[in-house]
Amino acid sequence: MSELINNSIARKTKLKELILKLHAGASEQQVRQELLQTLSSIPYGEVVEVEQELMSEGLPQHEVLRLCDAHSAVLRGAIDLSTSKGIPPGHPVDVMMHENKELLNVAQQLDVLLSGESLTASENIAELILALRSHFNNLYDVDKHYQRKEYLLFPYLENLGITGPPKVMWGKHDEIRDQLKGSIEALQAPGISQEELVALAEVLLRPAIRGVADMTLKEEQILFPMSLDALTEADWYEISRQSLEIGFCLYDPPTTWRPAWAAEGDDMNKSGNTIQLSSGNFTVEELHAILNTLPVDITFVDKNDKVKYFSQNNDRIFRRSRAILNRDVRNCHPPASSHIVDKIIEDFKNGRESRAPFWINLGGKMVHIEYFALRSEKGEYLGTLEVSHDVAPYRKLEGEQRILSYAR
Repeated sequence: MSELINNSIARKTKLKELILKLHAGASEQQVRQELLQTLSSIPYGEVVEVEQELMSEGLPQHEVLRLCDAHSAVLRGAIDLSTSKGIPPGHPVDVMMHENKELLNVAQQLDVLLSGESLTASENIAELILALRSHFNNLYDVDKHYQRKEYLLFPYLENLGITGPPKVMWGKHDEIRDQLKGSIEALQAPGISQEELVALAEVLLRPAIRGVADMTLKEEQILFPMSLDALTEADWYEISRQSLEIGFCLYDPPTTWRPAWAAEGDDMNKSGNTIQLSSGNFTVEELHAILNTLPVDITFVDKNDKVKYFSQNNDRIFRRSRAILNRDVRNCHPPASSHIVDKIIEDFKNGRESRAPFWINLGGKMVHIEYFALRSEKGEYLGTLEVSHDVAPYRKLEGEQRILSYAR
């Protein structure tokens, strides 16, 4: 046993020495070569301990943050994950790993769009910019992924005394968010030339994409194995129960994970709970059935412009995934129509308008779409309700129907 402990101490000492070399200005390539020569691999838990020790010894958090990408690059492929636990379907870590796959898919598509050949050979720069904006809007959905880590996972780690890695990772989240926001804002500027887009790709767009992709590696090689070792099943169940309040990122889990000891339906919205309104009441189960039986599609956007709810009737015209929950409504529409969304929200919030109707022909259907401003009794703006339905059958009605005849 003493030999294993000594080996662990030696590995951590060596890793700390290598990270401090990065701090002193040594190149990543030089440090990586030395690591591969002296340490064929290092358990993920020891990487976490070294980060924690460096911060405890006085290395400033901002400096650990600066070194984070460098030592992650040095350690790429050298972290031993052989002791990590299996993950059941629908478990919070399983969900986040599926989200990472979707994020990497978007990042790969952006890499193709931003390849040198695509940038210089593009004949229609406006179309390329619209495609980039659409993909960056999707990539910004990572905000929900990061929020679930920050507000649901990190508190459990911090309660166990694991404070260094969450602080460093949260700092990287904020850095990535700023890069993504900057990218989206830059791509919205009018009249971007091809030369300007090439420069923008180099200084902002590619670093933002790389930041998202690198974070998936940090999670899967360090954060997730460490968290699976540290947290109890009850901890993970509580994280799972609260995840929907924040929402999912580009992925709607098909399976809800529940430990064997947890009772069916043991969640925050039990069907027996009664919702009392001024004109009556119903249970959550009854309300769910009512909203899903209405012959219209309903989507609710709150006063902060976040999608908070959509009905789930079987014949929805516009399909919805729970991945849009808590997403900014502007990012749920094509970039070409985002200015219309902005105009509706602005007019509703300012009280200038309260309804905005549209109708379109779609696959043989005449789809009527109307947006309604929701206001409190005091007139305060509460959000926007989108109601959509196919009105083609109503347009064909003639005469009257007074005799019972069930719809088929």
